[in-house]
Amino acid sequence: MTWFYLVIAGIFEVVWATTMKLSHGFSQLGYSLATLIGMSLSFGFLALATKHLPLSIAYPVWTGIGAVSSIIIGVTLFHDQLSPATWIFVGLLVISILGIKLTS
Repeated sequence: MTWFYLVIAGIFEVVWATTMKLSHGFSQLGYSLATLIGMSLSFGFLALATKHLPLSIAYPVWTGIGAVSSIIIGVTLFHDQLSPATWIFVGLLVISILGIKLTS
């Protein structure tokens, strides 16, 4: 269940990052509220995960889930352009996250 909490925390990290961009500097009330709710849920689930996982494992995985997912959201939703070299490093991030999970 601990890893489930950590994945949910990572998903809500992406929610708040995405809605923060959509809030246009917190000028859109709905997206601004969604950002705050997403932050609260992300931190709350991270807190639950760190009850049983070491911080040295939980925090990098949480950050990695958010980073990789935000890249995918940026490319698909906001049409961000990434070079092929950048995609190689995104792949390395995924491998690193899986490696941390498999070795912990």
